[in-house]
Amino acid sequence: MTTEASSRALIRLMAWLSPAFPVGGFAYSGGLESAVQDGQASDPEALRLWFKTLLARGTWRNDGLLLAEAWRSIDDPTRLADAATLAEALAGSAERHLEIMTVGEAFAAAAAAWPHPALDSLGSRPPYSVALGVAAAAQSIPLEDCLAAFYHALLSQAISAAIRLGVIGQRQGVALLARFEEAIVTTARDTAGSSLEDLGSAAIGADIASLRHETQQTRLFRS
Repeated sequence: MTTEASSRALIRLMAWLSPAFPVGGFAYSGGLESAVQDGQASDPEALRLWFKTLLARGTWRNDGLLLAEAWRSIDDPTRLADAATLAEALAGSAERHLEIMTVGEAFAAAAAAWPHPALDSLGSRPPYSVALGVAAAAQSIPLEDCLAAFYHALLSQAISAAIRLGVIGQRQGVALLARFEEAIVTTARDTAGSSLEDLGSAAIGADIASLRHETQQTRLFRS
């Protein structure tokens, strides 16, 4: 049964992960721009496999695990600080580090409209996934719901980048969102029941693409 509190929590989550929320995520492609240029994600099916790998075995999954750790650590400042340090240390390239820290900084500043001491304890420039996890826990947003919305937002942002790169059109982008519904729900459920012991990545191609983008001369995105 929907309650006023759950409705408020949903509205807050929608606001934080809306494209209109001032975090500047639209400026980043997570290495996708380099992958498109190199022909690794230059058609709809290759793009689908690219996103599937990020969600199942790549940075998206790891970010979700770090978000979950932050959500659980809201009342433990030391554990929370350790999660933030780990998230920053796991950034595999300079641009990846720039993205998670810059977006995290912007998120923390905007989320100050919903104040909570735990957000203040993170400082002004926390990693994005950690900041979102703390904000969600502070507003009593269920972890699994937050993870599902987070993964959906990452996918939506990546699809938007692919559209701007000319790989797919808007209808194909919507179709991709629809195809990933079950995978997002499953991954969110699995992540909510996991721990930092489950961190790991097998998305080497995506990591290399992120590194290669650092020296790409013509670009639309910052990563």
